Amino acid sequence: MQSALKLDITDFLAHYWQKKPLLIKAGFAQFEDPLSPDELAGLALEPQVEARRVWRADDRWHAESGPFDNYDHLGETDWTLLVQAVNQWHPDVQELADAFRFIPGWRFDDVMVSFSTPGGGVGPHIDQYGVFIIQGSGSRRWRVGLPQSLEQFAANGALRHCEDFVAEIDEVLTPGDVLYIPPGCPHEGYAETPALNYSVGFRAPDARDLISGFADHMLAHETDSRRFDDVGMTAAIAHGRIEPEVLDQVKNLMTELLADPARLANWFGQMTSEAKHDLDLEPAEPAYSLEELVLRLDHGDYLYRLAGARCFYIADETAVFYLDGERYQLAEPDVAAIALLCDQSRIHGPQIACLAHPQALLEVLLPLVNQGYWYFEEDEE
Repeated sequence: MQSALKLDITDFLAHYWQKKPLLIKAGFAQFEDPLSPDELAGLALEPQVEARRVWRADDRWHAESGPFDNYDHLGETDWTLLVQAVNQWHPDVQELADAFRFIPGWRFDDVMVSFSTPGGGVGPHIDQYGVFIIQGSGSRRWRVGLPQSLEQFAANGALRHCEDFVAEIDEVLTPGDVLYIPPGCPHEGYAETPALNYSVGFRAPDARDLISGFADHMLAHETDSRRFDDVGMTAAIAHGRIEPEVLDQVKNLMTELLADPARLANWFGQMTSEAKHDLDLEPAEPAYSLEELVLRLDHGDYLYRLAGARCFYIADETAVFYLDGERYQLAEPDVAAIALLCDQSRIHGPQIACLAHPQALLEVLLPLVNQGYWYFEEDEE
């Protein structure tokens, strides 16, 4: 188990979050890698795991997607292996993400893990998401700038780089150091020795994402909507002209859809709870009956939510939660039950027994356990 993150959360949110980069030296004291480079390479063998390799050769950048089964041709320097969503496959990697639970869960994306040989990196670039980079074994030099006007260009079909930038931070990170990089900040990092890095990413949708997602939701779930109506119009003065009142009605038609709080909450809850990467669902075999589920919980076994499964609720809803893009409703309103299910990554019998309506939660939870979204594992404490 890693030590706690050394960070003044209030100060960080006030002065750094989405504003400027921050280097936290020894953010995790006595840091220990939760996995080895060989284990990371083993994950990159799997076809369902998203992996990339980036390397430099002959003064050119190269990139390719996995799965990979051999690295011999890359040599001993100047290459990097990057594997997405490692937290879904390694519980100890998920533990790193848990250190940042002061950020709302719907903003969390995944933990990408990279291994670099000396000189390995992905080049100078700008991301539109925030990330905490935890230095594992080895050392890596990082340069990070404040947001600035920079030309961006394709260094390779899969790599987008930016021109040289003025650095706000220029430091060598050693095990346990944490670097926060807000969206829009140019940065580059190159390993000085063989190095592991853990990138805990947080994304926010832009307006285009929101409009597109809402439109898709409407097409999938709504069969009727109010149509443009020009009853009572006067004769057109100019056949090719669109009048301002037309645009006003078009805008009203569109904003009416967003003005419905229930519709908005339902869409946003389903959208944000969709898994970012393929889940490693393993249905319970044999399936639990309700009585068997209760017996295991009464026995003291913990029920763990599958890493990567996203489970959220809307603040003023007391019977509804969202999981993996679907909406679920308890038979009885119980805000404590909803919070327990969505706020905690593991639950056990006494917590459920204290609820106002434990049966209502168990009836909804049972099929989700049988599908593999929650699973039993003996507590190690």
